[in-house]
Order: sequence, then C-alpha cells, then structure tokens
Amino acid sequence: MGMTEIRSGKYTICLRHLVACVALLVALAPVSGGAAARELVSWDGPQELGTVVIKTSERRLYYVLGHGMALRYDVAVGKAGMQWAGQTFVQAKREHPTWTPTPRMRRENPYLPQSIGPGASNPLGARAIYLGWTEYRIHGTNAPWSIGSAASSGCIRMRNGDVVDLFQRVHIGAPVHVIR
Repeated sequence: MGMTEIRSGKYTICLRHLVACVALLVALAPVSGGAAARELVSWDGPQELGTVVIKTSERRLYYVLGHGMALRYDVAVGKAGMQWAGQTFVQAKREHPTWTPTPRMRRENPYLPQSIGPGASNPLGARAIYLGWTEYRIHGTNAPWSIGSAASSGCIRMRNGDVVDLFQRVHIGAPVHVIR
C-alpha cells in the first residue's frame, strides 16, 4: 500500500480520486440565491485554485477548483467597444450592493439616477465582486435574459444564483484573468 492509497478490507481508495470526488460534491452543492447554471468542467490551464478566468469570446467565467477541474458559468460581457482584457484581482465583495453609475455612464446618459439601492430594480443584482482599482465588477443582474450576450458597459454579469455561488467561493485578492 502506497502513501496515496487507503485500504479497507477488499477496497482500496486512491486519495487523489477521493479529493476529486469531494471537490465535485462541493462544486455542485446547492447554495441559496436562486436558479444557477454552473457546470463542472475539465480545466487544463496553468491557473491556481481560486483563480477566476473570464473568456469574453465564449461569454463564460471559469472558477478554477484545482485537480484539473473548474466551475463554468455563463455570463454577459461588455458591448462592442466596451470589452476589455487583462489581469486584475478581487478587490472587494458586497452583498446587496447599491449601484452608482460611473462618471462615464453619466456622461453617456445624464438622466441616470444618482444611485439605486438593493432590490429588484438594481442592475448589480444580489452580489457584486469589485475588480482591482477599476470601475469593473462581476455582479448579478436584474436582466437575466442578457446572460450569454454582449450587453454591459464592461462589467461581467451573472445570473443571481450563480453570482451568489461564486461570491461564496472567491476570496479577496484572488487573481482574475480576462481573456478575449
């Protein structure tokens, strides 16, 4: 018996497979926050456990679980001319955030409200994950039909159930890679 196996009677369990099974169960465990569409997928990228990778061309967000696995979520990305790419990090997280239009949004539409507090009309939805020192966020939405499209001003939109799930998993300081 090697150090990576456990024997019990006639059964032998490989610790690597046990860890992968536990990761699968944790990844698919339901969380509160509404319907979600996350999916456990194979991951062969070099990113570490806890890294967020957003592929704007796919309109998908990946949360790296390690052991060759990731959670994949459908997202909405920035409209044409508002998409971006690069590396950043999770700077802050807010439950039931207040939405305040950025100066750029206000220049483009001076009729926007000063802010919108938590609730059904809030464009940030149930949670917001703030990225680096930018105006961009990963957040929920009050327009779930926009998921899978290029619809935002550069932020990454998720279904509210999915952003609640990601919010509980991702930590402050986690790396975020946005790839076109």
